[in-house]
Amino acid sequence: MTQRTQEDGEWPLRRLMTEVVGSGPKSAEDMSREQAREALRRIFAGEPDETTLGAFWLANRWKRNTPEELAAYTDVMREESVVTAEPDADPVDCGANYDGKHTSALLGVGAGLVAAAAGTPVVVHSGDRIPTQKETAYKHVLDELGVRTDLEPAESADMVDETGFGFYYQPAFNPAIDDLWERRDEMGVRTFLNTIETVANPANADVHLGSFYHLAFAKKLTDLIAASERLEYSRAIFFQGMEGYDDIRPGYTKVAEWSGGEELADYEIETAAYGMDFESEDLAVDDVAADSAAITEAVLAGEREDQFADAIALNGAFRIYARGDADSLEDGLETAREVLADGSAAAVLEELRAF
Repeated sequence: MTQRTQEDGEWPLRRLMTEVVGSGPKSAEDMSREQAREALRRIFAGEPDETTLGAFWLANRWKRNTPEELAAYTDVMREESVVTAEPDADPVDCGANYDGKHTSALLGVGAGLVAAAAGTPVVVHSGDRIPTQKETAYKHVLDELGVRTDLEPAESADMVDETGFGFYYQPAFNPAIDDLWERRDEMGVRTFLNTIETVANPANADVHLGSFYHLAFAKKLTDLIAASERLEYSRAIFFQGMEGYDDIRPGYTKVAEWSGGEELADYEIETAAYGMDFESEDLAVDDVAADSAAITEAVLAGEREDQFADAIALNGAFRIYARGDADSLEDGLETAREVLADGSAAAVLEELRAF
């Protein structure tokens, strides 16, 4: 827990509830950047009563946070909680929803290994059964594959430089957020923490790849990045992910691209044109962690050439394209298929296991 200082100001959460955010979804006011900063500092310090904290989180959900509020929360998280460890490589930061997937295979591990084999370093980060869904995330698939996940941030950075793929574990690099696990679980609904933890950026990456349910949320996230004083992404790409995760949804999929100083550009792709000529239901599995690991290993070994292989290749291509290592998604997909065919992606998995 962090310690409060005289710089915290005069806005305890109870006062913010009474005078600013707590009057209901239609009449509540937005907080200033300073008020939002002070709120999260007090939360990290363990100051608010549990009832007040829950009410504050719910009030934020009702009124819907502005990008400026989310940027203030993110900056405090980066200043007071996030322990960064920057690899020599310049990876793509993959920020999936931490509360995970419960129905479809998690493809981001395989996609990240494909990208790494193609020369695009990738960083993923997650916690362990994060509320509210508490479902399968990056950690659990990597565990099933026999890859170390209980890593300190410096070890995670070394993993990136040695293999091209790195995992950062939330309890180690974002402890103040991790300390709030039980309170989040008791809430029963998502809070703004579910949004800001996805852009924690423990590797200080220059490029962010994320997902959204609705395009308006992608706009909010890019506005958050632009308003933040502690995030230095120069490029961000978001797409409609399966279950909100950073796995591309088959069919007509919205994509949003942002570069610093430019307006958000959005467009639609038909995934069938890139080999994903099937429905979301075709990527469903029974045991998300175990089945995703088995599918990943089989695809990398060249033992599967089905819908899962196509989905992993396209998701890998998106990572290659996001970093600018391919001029187009088509070029990225060609490279992804090459490293799957020649065994390079499978070799990265073996390197990870040996790390």
